Amino acid sequence: MIKDIIKNAEVKMGKTISVLESDLGTMKAGRANPSMLDRIQVEYYGSMCPLSQVANVSAPEPRVLMVTPWEKPLLKDIERAILKSDLGLNPSNDGSVIRLVIAELTEETRKNLIKRVKKTGEEAKVAIRSIRRDANEKTKALKKDGDISEDETKKAEDDIQKKTDAIIKEIDNMIAVKEKEIISI
Repeated sequence: MIKDIIKNAEVKMGKTISVLESDLGTMKAGRANPSMLDRIQVEYYGSMCPLSQVANVSAPEPRVLMVTPWEKPLLKDIERAILKSDLGLNPSNDGSVIRLVIAELTEETRKNLIKRVKKTGEEAKVAIRSIRRDANEKTKALKKDGDISEDETKKAEDDIQKKTDAIIKEIDNMIAVKEKEIISI
């Protein structure tokens, strides 16, 4: 039972890290990265689809993204979806591909982006702590019901805390790497 609680907490923490990686990858850092467009949804025959399912996204140059739709009629829909996004990119459509030039980051933009990165990291830490709290509550409930001893409860809580500390450290490292990337460009 305790192993299931700990394993479940580990899985949830891993998912939180994956979400954080995805969020950090979509943040514009002055360098073209195809994952920046991962969240863009395009209308395709009446339903919304991720951009990656209707077009090829590549970075032919360090500051340029190129979107090549698999069907030419989708160009306008893709362009509209990019304009609606919160990325602040201005698409250039030449009739067969869309080019997105990633602007040089100003000092103010860098500061705002770093704030966003830190906020995203803090949200991930809050989620991790919430997972820890839930796991500890489940462990205490088992002890209260008499299913496990005081020592087993203490060991389980220590294990959960160690895993939490390791994940929080990983989040801090991810945030530091992203900040360094933003500052160095």
